[in-house]
Amino acid sequence: MSGLALHTAAQDLLFREARTANTFTAEPVTEDQVRAIYDLVKYAPTAYNQSPLRVVLVRSDEARERLVDLMDEGNRRKTAAAPLIAILAADNEFHEELPALLPHFPQAKDLLFAERPVREESAFLNATLQAAYFILGVRAAGLAAGPMTGFDFAGVQKELLDGDHTPLMIVNIGRPGPDAWYPRSPRLAYDEVVTTA
Repeated sequence: MSGLALHTAAQDLLFREARTANTFTAEPVTEDQVRAIYDLVKYAPTAYNQSPLRVVLVRSDEARERLVDLMDEGNRRKTAAAPLIAILAADNEFHEELPALLPHFPQAKDLLFAERPVREESAFLNATLQAAYFILGVRAAGLAAGPMTGFDFAGVQKELLDGDHTPLMIVNIGRPGPDAWYPRSPRLAYDEVVTTA
């Protein structure tokens, strides 16, 4: 018995068999697929339900070209070839949505998050948590994700975002192509990670 309620096939799809894709087929990622991914991952937990993750879908050739120029050299070719690219960013003005997202505590907007440095720290942590769920959502859609942090962060913010959004990662999305996977690297064992206090 595995101790998990999730069916083995779903465990494999989301975790064991899932890999970071380095090549993709030309099959497009549809708007319906992206909406289905979001409708699943929007339930990720965040502090005060702040939900600071923002997703910029890079669809135009012009935006793709600007982004590819900002990627580290080793990431340019696979980003240029991905059917869809998502820029995952933290919205540092997330507090403006709190009255709607936290109706039982609407004063949280001004009481807890009035200061920009506090918002930036909280947005970074919670949007990163949401980004992990986003990757799982891509996998749940039967697609491969290629998350990367090898890019010019300041350049992406300037060229494709704004001063209120901090880039976290770029995610290439699509069906895996030929030779999409590098060999699986080792993982730490349970006893190397989990201790008891």
